[in-house]
Amino acid sequence: MPTVGVKRDLLFKALGRSYTDEEFDELCFEFGLELDEITSEKEIISREQGDTKASGASDVILYKIDVPANRYDLLCLEGLVRGLQVFKNKLEAPQYKRVSPLSGEPQKLIITKETEAVRPHAVAAVLRNITFTQERYDSFIELQEKLHQNICRKRSLVAIGTHDLDTISGPFTYTAKPPGDISFKPLNQTKEYTATQLMSLYKTDSHLRHYLHIIEDKPVYPVIYDSNGVVLSMPPIINGDHSKISLKTKNVFIECTATDQTKAKTVLDMMVTMFSEYCAQPFTVEEAEVVYPDGKTCIYPELAYRKEKLSSKFINQKVGINESTEKIAQLLTRMCLLSQATGVGDEIEVEIPPTRSDVIHACDIMEDAAIAYGFNNITRTTPRTYTVANQFPLNKLTELLRQDLAAAGFTEALNFALCSQEDIADKLGKKISEMRAVHISNPKTAEFQVARTTLLPGLLKTIAANRKMPLPLKLFEISDVVLKDETKGRHSTYFPGRCADIFVRGKNVGRLGVLHPDVINRFELTMPCSALEMDIEPFL
Repeated sequence: MPTVGVKRDLLFKALGRSYTDEEFDELCFEFGLELDEITSEKEIISREQGDTKASGASDVILYKIDVPANRYDLLCLEGLVRGLQVFKNKLEAPQYKRVSPLSGEPQKLIITKETEAVRPHAVAAVLRNITFTQERYDSFIELQEKLHQNICRKRSLVAIGTHDLDTISGPFTYTAKPPGDISFKPLNQTKEYTATQLMSLYKTDSHLRHYLHIIEDKPVYPVIYDSNGVVLSMPPIINGDHSKISLKTKNVFIECTATDQTKAKTVLDMMVTMFSEYCAQPFTVEEAEVVYPDGKTCIYPELAYRKEKLSSKFINQKVGINESTEKIAQLLTRMCLLSQATGVGDEIEVEIPPTRSDVIHACDIMEDAAIAYGFNNITRTTPRTYTVANQFPLNKLTELLRQDLAAAGFTEALNFALCSQEDIADKLGKKISEMRAVHISNPKTAEFQVARTTLLPGLLKTIAANRKMPLPLKLFEISDVVLKDETKGRHSTYFPGRCADIFVRGKNVGRLGVLHPDVINRFELTMPCSALEMDIEPFL
């Protein structure tokens, strides 16, 4: 779950009242969130880097709030406050509108065919007459980063570019060129670089180096120009310094380039809906026109509303409550899903706003009704199906061992199941090639390269981290290790590593997995295919 950090005093000011920590924790729970931590910037730096580094850092109290991964509308202060205010019936959910420019034609973004080789999709919009403060600006930048790490999948699916529209001139052109032909001054730099030089420059950048792999092996790099040849951005790596936004920016041009158009439209909707409240006309977004290589044009942002119909009986049965159709409509409205009884039986019509891209099925609507009703308010009932639970023998044994080892004076350690290759091989005098280790294909850090095959390295590293503690140090750990079994799940019909055997009472009755590309080609198919095949006779 993503964690959103908001300043407590700023949050309370936006909510219109103050809460104790316990009261706000309860409010979060009621809304389906979790107040994970109460801290400060100084405390975070002190914990991670030491007291010396923390001197001079802010003492402002921060609330760290865990947000469901699919609730992109809650990833910033603006969306969080809006959702809570509607939930507490202090505010009606706003209606977001796409408007035409008051004068002249809409801004135009022209996509050339060269982008097909690297990053073919783009959408755009304008926030007109927006007013930034330092807090609003910081939130604007932070939301981009949260979206980049979440729905954008570290910019691989979508990259967001925000620009001061008054410093550039449309129409804009989104194209792709060889890296040596792209030259501009990137954000926060003092001179121009070619794209080739930038890729070398950013290989040591702690932030941007993680995104270089997305395009570095491509023959052409994506780039956006204005009508005067000024570079707005080289997505998904860096924006140009010329069009950077500031506190004085009044008009923001937002472009999202992508490998997935649906995700791009969702991200654009999220950016503009969250911050359109600061425009001269609140909750209005100026449209932009995107011209595709085939000549087709589309207007963005979509800001599409749609309506779904479902019965109150469905919600009552699934949640385990017994409320009237009108009451359930009120509950859903509190979750920013404007609802009303249609008068046809127990039917409810629910309006899904552009901020709720997470609602894709009636069950998602039912879940929101349950949250608004309050999980603690649902009457507990005995399940109709009689079941008897029992602890796994292995788990029971480990619990008994933990008790005795602790009683004998040992302290239990709980280490990560992932570790570095060096920990389980070189440091133990072994070769990684000889280990039956499961490797992580894209580890985030060197500390999480493989699944541990033994508990010893974790315990030794724990001791190393506690060398200042008085001796003796008596530690133990009872946890899982992972050993790769090279003999299981391989079949020539299926893709290596994407096949599994099905066992019933110890007998192999079939297999499932992703078919091998060679098999697909031999049958003259063009799309990936999964299959399941099993013998049903053992079930008789």
